[in-house]
Amino acid sequence: MLSRIAPKVYQISLMPRNSINCYIIENVLVDSGIRSSYATIKKALHKVSVYQHILTHAHADHQGCSDQICAEFSIPLICHPDEVLRTETGMVTTDYPTPQHWVAKLQQKYWAGQGHKVDRTVVENDRIGNFRVIETPGHSAGHISLFREKDGVLIIGDAATNMNLLTTAVGLRLPPKIFTSDQQRNIQSLEKLAKLNPKIICFGHGPVMRNTNRKFEQFVDKCRVALFKQR
Repeated sequence: MLSRIAPKVYQISLMPRNSINCYIIENVLVDSGIRSSYATIKKALHKVSVYQHILTHAHADHQGCSDQICAEFSIPLICHPDEVLRTETGMVTTDYPTPQHWVAKLQQKYWAGQGHKVDRTVVENDRIGNFRVIETPGHSAGHISLFREKDGVLIIGDAATNMNLLTTAVGLRLPPKIFTSDQQRNIQSLEKLAKLNPKIICFGHGPVMRNTNRKFEQFVDKCRVALFKQR
């Protein structure tokens, strides 16, 4: 399902209850769901054209049909330098804390797409249209977010989720530890994002959130306090 979120920003909901999402921002496709998401994304791209494709990170539920989309629409693929190896090989669970876990094996076998050549890499403060690249490592080594200053739209990838991935109950949460290479570093990345005062937050998992009453900043502060108590 294709939904307009803000000017030149669209959400493509790829699974029920927004459990997996990708986005189109200023005619750039951000992420690509899992391997079976291809038909849904292809249909959306016939309604809103794109000229390039960027990954927030190269996990199976974000690069699943990148190879098919880039080949079908003849568009270049972009990611952070620390995501290139997994993007190009398709071996996308190698940075998980326990890559031999049965869930990781399932994702690699059934969700992950084939590797695809990366045409360009981006780092902190590079631009994707009017969106600024923000390096937000932790969930993965080269995880990035994308922020548009003029209206506060934040594409957050998996730095946080807006749902419980098991129950699909809506609410802000840290990404599951089983898929997160460094949770402490991820919280530090969230602190960095909170300082941007985002107005609209677009998640890889969960519904888009209008950040009224500073809900996101309050969530990040709780994460910071919890991390401090663990030390």
